[in-house]
Amino acid sequence: MTRGKYDAVIVGGGHNGLTAAAYLARAGLRVLVLERLDHVGGAAVSAQAFPGLPTRLSRYSYLVSLLPEEIVADLGLDLALASRQTASYSPTVRGGRATGLLVERAEGEATRASFRDLTGSDDEYDAWRAFYDGLGGLAQAVAPTLTRPLATDAAIRAQVDPEIWRDVVEQPIGSAITRRFHDDLVRGVVGTDALIGTFASLHDRSLIQNRCFLYHLIGNGTGEWRVPVGGMGAVTDALAQAATEAGAEIVTGAGVSAIRPDDAGGPVEVRWHDGTSEHVVEASYVLANVAPWVLRILLGGGEDPPTKPEGAQLKVNLLLSRLPRLRSGIDPEVAFAGTLHLSESAADLEVAWAAAQRGELPDPMPGEVYCHSLTDPSILGDVPAGTHTLTYFGLHTPARLFARDPDGMRAEALRRAIASLDAVLEDPIDEVVLRDADGRPCIEAKIPQDIEADLAMPGGHIFHGDLDWPWAPAHARLDTPAERWGVQTDHPGVLLCGSGARRGGAVSGLGGHNAAQAVLESR
Repeated sequence: MTRGKYDAVIVGGGHNGLTAAAYLARAGLRVLVLERLDHVGGAAVSAQAFPGLPTRLSRYSYLVSLLPEEIVADLGLDLALASRQTASYSPTVRGGRATGLLVERAEGEATRASFRDLTGSDDEYDAWRAFYDGLGGLAQAVAPTLTRPLATDAAIRAQVDPEIWRDVVEQPIGSAITRRFHDDLVRGVVGTDALIGTFASLHDRSLIQNRCFLYHLIGNGTGEWRVPVGGMGAVTDALAQAATEAGAEIVTGAGVSAIRPDDAGGPVEVRWHDGTSEHVVEASYVLANVAPWVLRILLGGGEDPPTKPEGAQLKVNLLLSRLPRLRSGIDPEVAFAGTLHLSESAADLEVAWAAAQRGELPDPMPGEVYCHSLTDPSILGDVPAGTHTLTYFGLHTPARLFARDPDGMRAEALRRAIASLDAVLEDPIDEVVLRDADGRPCIEAKIPQDIEADLAMPGGHIFHGDLDWPWAPAHARLDTPAERWGVQTDHPGVLLCGSGARRGGAVSGLGGHNAAQAVLESR
């Protein structure tokens, strides 16, 4: 058994853990990162998923929406984030005619014309612009606070239009969407941002969907979802380089089995195993880049099944010989360049949620499709001309639906996802999907159980649990640095530094940044 002493030990080498390591090491602290897998990055990794083909897919996380430019600049990250040319395209059928709703990245006349063609007037687009202008004000109020000690809800509210605050913070987002918009497809396009990674009705009184909606709209004050050039692995590579160059020590293949704090003020003990022998290290602070539910176990508490998070997404990666044509006739390079919405009208979303609540796999299955290689062809490698990636993210597929027969239900969910896509295509996916070196279709599907097995995210929940509001509620205790930064646990020497922190969730680095700032403020 070996022992060592550090200023900070970070449990989990995902992107947040690497962010914390880089900040702390740059401040002169002795830092150790322990990662269970044989590589760092967690969900922010790229992988050569299909044998015989060099394309590197963003296997789990797929877009960057919340990573503050401040963190990129602070750490000198060698990272490029590219804007997609299209915001979204939503195919549908109206009056027996295949059509769709196009939203450009910089909205212009084509967007207004698309709204007019779909709805028959400019009213819906005017309502769209009014709503998103108001949301922009909310985003601009919140975004600068994300890398600062927690603002109070009162301080944020004072800067925001009262109607927007009521719509987003005080009542179910579905109420605002229903009141502001009349077209069911437009309502669904707005509402999907409230459901990515969150299993809820748009009208849920808990408002977990509202918090998800807010997080998807506040990144850097714009909420734009960007593509990391080189794939999600480029985010991890840049952060790992920043951490190691600053002096942080990173150990992979290190399975942490216990965290033992000394609440009298002594060092925190961390036990880990490298597959051959057990090691013990001590640190002034341990930063937990694991889900709070997992941290409870590492701290000596038992598993608590009723409180275990539950993921609710189906992730499908595909490699195509060419982009398929759509029945609406839109240029595929326009339709697939942004977010392609499938079966995501407001009615579709509610019917799918209700089916899943009953224990049934939704049919049709709502989902979203992205083609990263249109924005970043560098991920393709040496492949035939015309080759493209495709990523499908299915909603309202909670882990409970797969529990009895994971393999069988994964296959059925994949079939329904492909059927949902084929319904809007002129060229079925089976006609354009590539085959790998073994002759198998280049299709990879991940259900919540796979996410849990691969990444140790309990229940396959991509946010490690329900998101919190990114500010301090009334009467919150803000006495300690950890409380002020939203990273506290019940133990002063143990801090959250991942998606389970108050301002965690998504690929943002915020959990790591804020935990590091709490440590530095405490010294």
